[in-house]
Order: sequence, then structure tokens, then C-alpha cells
Amino acid sequence: MFEKIFKLKENNTTVSTELMAGATTFVTMCYIIFVQPIILSDALPKDISAADKEAFILGVIAATCIASAIATFLMGFLANYPIALAPAMGHNAFFAYTVCGAAAAGGFGFGWNAALGAVFISGCIFLILSFFGFREKLVNAIPRSIKHAIAVGIGLLIALVGLEYAGLVVPSPGTHIGLNPEISAAVVLALIGLAIMSMLFALKVRGAILIATLATAIIGAIPVFGIVKYSGLVSLPNMSYTLFALDIPGVFSSGTGIAAVIIVIFVFFFLDLFDTVGTLVGIGERAGFVKEDGTLPRARQALFSDAAGTVIGAGLGTSTVTSYIESAAGVASGGRTGLCNIATGILFLVALFFSPIVKMVGVSVMLSPGVFAYPVIAPALILVGSMMAKSVLKIDWDDPTEYIPAFITIIIMPATFNIAMGIGFGFVAYTLLKLVTGRLKDSSPLIYVFAGLFLIFFIARYAVNIG
Repeated sequence: MFEKIFKLKENNTTVSTELMAGATTFVTMCYIIFVQPIILSDALPKDISAADKEAFILGVIAATCIASAIATFLMGFLANYPIALAPAMGHNAFFAYTVCGAAAAGGFGFGWNAALGAVFISGCIFLILSFFGFREKLVNAIPRSIKHAIAVGIGLLIALVGLEYAGLVVPSPGTHIGLNPEISAAVVLALIGLAIMSMLFALKVRGAILIATLATAIIGAIPVFGIVKYSGLVSLPNMSYTLFALDIPGVFSSGTGIAAVIIVIFVFFFLDLFDTVGTLVGIGERAGFVKEDGTLPRARQALFSDAAGTVIGAGLGTSTVTSYIESAAGVASGGRTGLCNIATGILFLVALFFSPIVKMVGVSVMLSPGVFAYPVIAPALILVGSMMAKSVLKIDWDDPTEYIPAFITIIIMPATFNIAMGIGFGFVAYTLLKLVTGRLKDSSPLIYVFAGLFLIFFIARYAVNIG
């Protein structure tokens, strides 16, 4: 049955490899189950009762698990790709602090119910465009140099996130980020985990990421560390506060004005579009899914799954659902088909009832006010980032009109912690250089159209900030 549905032999993989890869993907992204409600709870009114806030948090946890599972299943069955989905980091911050933020603090002043409605509308637009193949055409139109650069940029972004999760890199007043001057138990645990994982990789041990991650969690439970602590076994989901709480009419009657409504929906859509495209291209490049002609097979099905996840997630009570770059960990562990996603999706559903155990793997440690480390999952992100960087070899380093935009794409992603921004700067640089050298025919007009849209987006963004 698995062979018929997922074509395992054709993809040179096995059931056991796919299941292990799916578990690996889950353990590297399960932190979202607990980070998501923390961020979204900041969108709640300040005078909300403690009981309602607790109900909201439980609802977001359940919504995150269910929406992630459904979207991940869709990606597995429809596109047959090992790319899991969950509520997007960055998008959730935009939701909580900008869309729902007070106007005095630079926000739009939406209520959280209306913000969910805006997410739903942007997801529906995304879904409609999927049927017409618009996004598929965009994926296939991206120049090969930019495709390779996206993979490398995502790799550096993942590695930087891993270094921060390890507690090795922390905010620094002079340089924005810098080496942590203090060696804490979390840092030591992450370094031990990285050493174990690196050695297992060097020895070519099957399932190295999953084995090392679980070993790190066990070590973290030793009293000398005391980081991983048992906090229970079973949890019961409760979605009474968030299920179908979205307020679509409220999007247009929030008192913020039609211009603000259009901006919010557009930004939700724009970020989702290019984060998804970037992740699909980057992981597809690493896994060998991108063909010689630069096209990505079954891109339409993959993008439909992503859009459907956002629509479903908004109905359940969570922000934009998108493809996760942590899926690269599963790909690095041998995942090549949608069966990998089925394993990941099942674990998301299991987490509904056993979230205390999942929390032990995604445990967070506060290094300083507002700065947290995730030492158990950090090693996997660092190592996966190193593997994705290999695509830098495929960039044409003899043609400035190719390698300069590629380099800009690569460096902007980790510098801004934003895949979409990296793609945008790359598109603009690519268009400018092709224009001045008279080589606009080198790429699809669609790229130049989006370069123009990105340029307008950048100008409008800075104009708002200046104002």
C-alpha cells in the first residue's frame, strides 16, 4: 500500500527510513506547539481574565497540532513531498504585535478574532490562485542561480537559528548579535548534543539526527543539568475558546480603515507566498526534487496544501500555516516521500494528548529576559544548515548578473531572519543587473513583475517607517 501511494522504490527509500525521517522532522519543529500560544497570547486584550487566557492558550495548542497535522497530511498525500507544515514563526509575531498591536505602538489595532479573519481571507486568496497555477508558474520561473541561493540562504538561516537556540549566539548592543560571554548549562548541553550528532554523521549512522536529539534530551534530564524535567504524561485538548472564533466581518469593521485592511491582508498573503515558495525551492533543491530545467514537480499540489493549511488553521484558531524549513532535518535523515509527512502528522496528533512529553524535547531555557534557548533541538538545526549550504557550488560564479543576486539572496535571509525578504532583494538585484546588461530575456517576465512589486513593497515599508 505504501509503495503504491508514495512510490518508495522510485524514490530510493524504505518505510523505516521515511518513518524515522518523519519523527526527526517532528522533534525539530515541535517547539512551535508551545511557542505559538505564548506569542499569540500577546494579542489578547490586557484586561482578559486569567481563566480566559488559559482557555485561549489551550485552544491555540490544539489548533496548532490539528492544523499542522492536516496540512502536513495534505502535503504528503497530494504532493508526495517530505515537507511538514505548521504555524509560521515571524508571521505569528506580525499577527500579535503589528496587526493586533495598539496604534500608539505602530500597530493596526485589530482584535485577535478579526486578525484571524484577515488570515483566513489571505489564505482563501492563496487557495484560489493555487487552482489557476499562478504560484506554480512563479516557482518554475525563478532563475536557477536564485533557486540554489535560496537553498543556501535557508541553510544559513537554519544554522543561525540553531546557534541562537544553543545559546551560543545572543543579542549584542554593538553588533546586534555576538558570542555569548557566559557558559550556561544550556550551552554545554547543546554543544554535547552537537558533538554527538556530528560524530554519528561522520560514522554514517542511520537516523543520526533523531538518535542524537533523544540522547541530548536524556542527558539534559541528568541532575547536573536539570534542564529536561518530567512534567506529566497526558493532556486533554480544549478548543472551546478558539474554534471558529475568527471574525471575518470584523476585519472590515475594526475601525482601522480600508487602507489598513488591504495592507494587512496583502502582507499576510505576500509573506506566506514567498516563505512557502522559498521553503519548497530550498528543500526541493536539497532533496533533489528540482529538475534539470529548474521546475519543481507537483508544485501546484504542494502550494494548495500550504494554502489549505492556512484556511483551516484560521478556522481552528491559529495564525498563518506554512511549509517549515525544519523539514530539512527529515530530508537530511533520508526522507524523500509523503510517507515521511504522515509520520510527522501523526505525531502532531499524538501531541494533542501527550504535550507534556513533547515539551520535554522542545524545552526552553531563559538565558536572559526575552532571550530563550532550546538546547535539545539546536544541534539538528546547526547540522542541517551545513548540509543545505552545499548548493552554493551550483551557482554560476563566473557571471556577475547571476552570482551577485544569488549572494544578496543568501546573505539577506539570515541577516533579516526572513526568507521572503531574501528572495525580494535577490529578485530586485537580478532584474537591475539583467536590465543594465541588456539580458532581460534570460528569465521569465514574471520575475521582473515580482521584482517591481517587491520594490514597491520596500519603498512603502520604509515610507511608513519614516512617516
